[in-house]
Amino acid sequence: MQAEELKSLAVEALEDLKGIEIEVLDVRGKTSIADFMVVATGTSSRHVKSLADNVALKAKQGGVPPLGVEGEQGSDWVLIDLVDVLVHVMLREARDFYNIEKLWSVDAEKILAQREAADEEE
Repeated sequence: MQAEELKSLAVEALEDLKGIEIEVLDVRGKTSIADFMVVATGTSSRHVKSLADNVALKAKQGGVPPLGVEGEQGSDWVLIDLVDVLVHVMLREARDFYNIEKLWSVDAEKILAQREAADEEE
């Protein structure tokens, strides 16, 4: 299954159980760990765990068992590693605190240009 199809499968699995504010981040060219990151919010620890379980189940049914699932114990942030797609399911508080969308929206070329300019000033 291609990364695009896997991303769609994850989004559908989250939508099936009413995941909130589902965002897809295209991280190709920013990291080699994945092509996409999918971030969603659950309304409670139980909802977070159910959303993560559904993503893992649908991936297995699609022939792509998760490489790993982390964070199921506390269930305020569960990560499902589908190799080319990383799925983060979080409680609102965790999502606001870690702000993954902002972290991965940083333009690497802009940061390098700022660093080079700062080095030239020194």
